[in-house]
Amino acid sequence: MNSLERVSAGSTDRELVEDVRARLRAAGDPAKAPTMQEYMKSALPYYGVASPEARVIFREVLAAHPLPDRDSWLATVHELWDNASHREEWYAALALVRHRRYSAYRDPDVLPLYRHLLTTGAWWDVVDDVATHLVGPLLLEYHAEVEPTVRSWATDDDRWLRRTSVIAQVGAKDGTDLDLLTYAIEANLGDRDFFLRKAIGWALRQHARTEPDWVRIFVAAHDERISGLSRREALKHLGQPD
Repeated sequence: MNSLERVSAGSTDRELVEDVRARLRAAGDPAKAPTMQEYMKSALPYYGVASPEARVIFREVLAAHPLPDRDSWLATVHELWDNASHREEWYAALALVRHRRYSAYRDPDVLPLYRHLLTTGAWWDVVDDVATHLVGPLLLEYHAEVEPTVRSWATDDDRWLRRTSVIAQVGAKDGTDLDLLTYAIEANLGDRDFFLRKAIGWALRQHARTEPDWVRIFVAAHDERISGLSRREALKHLGQPD
């Protein structure tokens, strides 16, 4: 049974969900909410809660409502995410996924949940959080089990899964799987999508902190295919002309 199938077996913690929503509603600033929604180009409205205050709310609510098992955790994540009325509820769901109390649940069986968050979130704020803070650590810890999925995402029809395959290893440093990074980037070099070109540049720029010569050689080897945006980002801190 995968993580999405388990949802039907779990019981949502209604008190946690309602507490999150009530706290966000009370803290929201209706004057700021439209500006936040416009900036993020979000279909979901905002309550108007600034990120630092939202983090405090999530920390306090999650501490007050410990979940008894994996199935309840998954069901509660899905309730916050799938039935969100405001974007901050998505951020609450991500905080619940990432909470240290539930670290044992973040194993390869959670990949269907991550895919769901990536494809339904479908915007850079959500995707980058899931890619770098959830998929990336999972790939490092369970490389043999997770690598084939991340590799398959590099050629998926969904651009956000492709972006995830490129940036999942941001921050991996010496743990970077260069074969996977190369495959993910090369599979997307010809795509003109801004978010993919930016992702390629970001992934290379970050890896340049660990292996600058590898990045220089990679960019030079792909000179005819790599976009100007990706090249500029990749070489940004290497002290050489782009």
